[in-house]
Amino acid sequence: AADPAGSYRAEGTNPGNGAAYSGTVTVTRTGETWRVVWVVGNTRYVGTGIGDRNFIAVSYRAGNESGLALYGAEGGNWKGVWTYAGSREIGTERWLRQ
Repeated sequence: AADPAGSYRAEGTNPGNGAAYSGTVTVTRTGETWRVVWVVGNTRYVGTGIGDRNFIAVSYRAGNESGLALYGAEGGNWKGVWTYAGSREIGTERWLRQ
């Protein structure tokens, strides 16, 4: 498995309604953590991740929204689940390395 640093195409589904979305993700090492930036449509989400070459857990924020995501390595790509803070449902997301 590769370390998560890099640029990706993100493909996912939203919690609850399962609506599909796509965008970009950039992951950069910041000391012992990772800076994760998603751009989906006109929205930019910024997160802080912890993990290694096998998994990464990310707390993220966009405006007043915040949430949590967890990804596992899938070759050079990543696959995981995510949710908004306070939600009872999860969405899915894959990062496809560019």
